[in-house]
Amino acid sequence: MTTQTVRRADGTSLPLTTEAAVLHGAGELRIEEKPLKAMGPKDVIVEMRSGGICGSDMHYFADGRNGTNVLRQPTVLGHEGAGVVIAAGEAASIAAGTAVVIEPALPCRNCPTCLSGRYNLCPAGTCFGSPPTDGLFARHVVVPGAALHELPANIPAEIGAAIEPLAVAVWAVERAQVRAGHRVLITGAGPIGLLVAQVAACRGASEIVVTDVNDDRLAVAARFGATRTINTSVTALDLKDMDRLIECSGNTRALADGILTLAPAARATVVGQARPTVDGIPLGFLQRFEIDLVTAFRYANAFPTAIQLASSGAVDLRSIITSTFDLANAAAALTAPVSDPTNLKVLITY
Repeated sequence: MTTQTVRRADGTSLPLTTEAAVLHGAGELRIEEKPLKAMGPKDVIVEMRSGGICGSDMHYFADGRNGTNVLRQPTVLGHEGAGVVIAAGEAASIAAGTAVVIEPALPCRNCPTCLSGRYNLCPAGTCFGSPPTDGLFARHVVVPGAALHELPANIPAEIGAAIEPLAVAVWAVERAQVRAGHRVLITGAGPIGLLVAQVAACRGASEIVVTDVNDDRLAVAARFGATRTINTSVTALDLKDMDRLIECSGNTRALADGILTLAPAARATVVGQARPTVDGIPLGFLQRFEIDLVTAFRYANAFPTAIQLASSGAVDLRSIITSTFDLANAAAALTAPVSDPTNLKVLITY
């Protein structure tokens, strides 16, 4: 990496190493100095301003695995991130000095799946922070310019990491095919469920019911899009003829019960991380009433819409941000949603 191959916003030297949160095993997170990888002509260096804690990060930290993906070597965590470009390769598509949010999935962009536009399903794709690919919990990262989206001035990079979960919500609502007048059930009032409720409201849903077992989260849902909330630990799910179910909790019972509230020809969309196999899904009910059961995986071409919704004020990003930690306290950030259940989106700020 040399100054001859990059454009930089000022005349200072480029960093060759960076401080990062490296996971060595379950519960073993170390703040280490790591070398920055070499820049290609289309790459940039992003000086990070914010990184979001996701459930997958928490699983890697707690268990050394997330679903079927197992930590086998020390890896920098984090796939939700925003910052400022401080240097850009000579062929990079974005200039130094630009505030950006990072789209963390790294597809090959050449296979039939990518060329069809469904690059989120690329068989050869990797993702920042998904072992063994190092992630974004670092002060500086080298990123392909194609993975960056410019942030408008009214979305500070210090909260810009929250755009990534909003993109998940945008894609979930797109996969659910929510339309004006639909009655929508959202199971799970975590950050994704709360953002799905706001996006569904933007799509014109006439009724938005949000369920959870946490009254604090349901109270937030009531402020941001939900027309009704139900604590399913104390109240039965007394719904019928719903048009859409968007399952955001990863709970098998929530999915099965939610399906049974749907009207004929409705659609159920699985967003929360699914188990490898699931028993108890009412397949006969789905078939009898031709209810579509679909899934959502990350997102495709959803970041521009997410940025527009946040910039316009149609979606309130700050409503889900409940705690911030500095990089030195990344381990505490990874346990904050467990130690304090009122936490929603936890950010690392730099």
